[in-house]
Amino acid sequence: MSTYDYDLFVIGAGSGGVRCARISASMGARVAVAEERYMGGTCVNVGCVPKKLYVYGSHMREDIELAPSFGWSVNDAQFDWQVLRENKVKEINRLNGIYRNLLSNAGCDVMESRATVSGPNSVVVAGKTITAKHILIATGGWPFKPDIPGIEHSITSNEFFDLPSLPDRALVVGGGYIAIELACILHNLGVETTLSYRRDLFLRGFDQDIRQHLRDELVKKGLNILFNHDVTSINKRGEQTFEVTDSSAHTTTYNLILYATGRKPKVDGLGLENTKVVVNGDGAIQVNEHYQTNQDSIYAVGDVTDRVQLTPVALAEGMYLANYLFGSGSPPVHYDAIPTAVFTQPPIGTVGLSEQDARAQGYDVKIFRSAFAPMKYSFKTEKERSLMKLVVDAKSDRVLGAHMVGPDAGEIIQGIGIAVGMGATKAQFDQTIGIHPTSAEEFVTMRTPVETISD
Repeated sequence: MSTYDYDLFVIGAGSGGVRCARISASMGARVAVAEERYMGGTCVNVGCVPKKLYVYGSHMREDIELAPSFGWSVNDAQFDWQVLRENKVKEINRLNGIYRNLLSNAGCDVMESRATVSGPNSVVVAGKTITAKHILIATGGWPFKPDIPGIEHSITSNEFFDLPSLPDRALVVGGGYIAIELACILHNLGVETTLSYRRDLFLRGFDQDIRQHLRDELVKKGLNILFNHDVTSINKRGEQTFEVTDSSAHTTTYNLILYATGRKPKVDGLGLENTKVVVNGDGAIQVNEHYQTNQDSIYAVGDVTDRVQLTPVALAEGMYLANYLFGSGSPPVHYDAIPTAVFTQPPIGTVGLSEQDARAQGYDVKIFRSAFAPMKYSFKTEKERSLMKLVVDAKSDRVLGAHMVGPDAGEIIQGIGIAVGMGATKAQFDQTIGIHPTSAEEFVTMRTPVETISD
């Protein structure tokens, strides 16, 4: 008979924590989960889910503008932010309940309260000490804002989805996928939007062709983008008016300042000083291949670690850990060739190595690239263009990476990810019959390597 109150105590009911908790419980473990904020974590509440709902809502504008060319009369189309926001709230409340039920139905004890680690095998919840053989930290990340004068007048993605009203003019600061996605949402909802990034091109780490193509498409759509731009201060000039000064001493007035300059692991006040758990300079918890910290009884998965910060990755890590602790084990999580999407407008889908990373790793590569206007825009004068690209190892013919900008990029790359992950060759791509007429067929019809290679 165990001397502990639980076999596993999970701090954080986000994707990784919930997956590990309920799978562990299904294997007979006694499991408790503590969540101080909201069931489902960042993804459900202030991340993937509301973002995608708002992407759908904002993209309706482009669909409405396109409709007349297909014979539809769209008269007096109006957008109501309150309707979108309230429908989002209802959907997230529904999902919160689903996550709560998933845990309860699996036999987990759910504690909607803050938990802190008080020792290698103990946590404190609502003033009560609880013991556990294993402790899992799955507290996720939290938005980071730089320390500049007036930064308190800005918001983050956490607050964006519940704005009481839309601003007339907005500044979005950042060059990662969150910044660009939110800027696109605001722009398509009719807000005069400026994106500010301190470097010369956003989406660092993505394939260069993809970055450049997205930049060109966003500029063509009227999004104002300031590269090599540094905000140095923010001053409040009215109830909802802010004056922004940049490093060139230029000032501009906005009604909303949104910072999306990265996220950091949420470990503050967690009590890790009561253990041997080691964190790096950014606060990420260090773990081994089994997600075990320097304290043998404590584990960590998801965004609170220094691995890949994606919801499906946290789910995979949680599943692995449950099987490792209470099952018969499972294959390790592979971090190579992870398919991912950026829900900009147009969206990005990508899997595997970029051209630049492939070359840096010593591959002699062949590049296949195609840019075209999707059939959807046949009747439009100013056409949105898609880009598809394959990075191929010239020696083995293996497809090292596949990248796309264009409608349904995420949906298309999910399937391509299976092929890339299995080591498919370009010849096998070529042998695959395309689905016509679709944009996706372009991935199996590119026959001639491009002569010029992007920088």
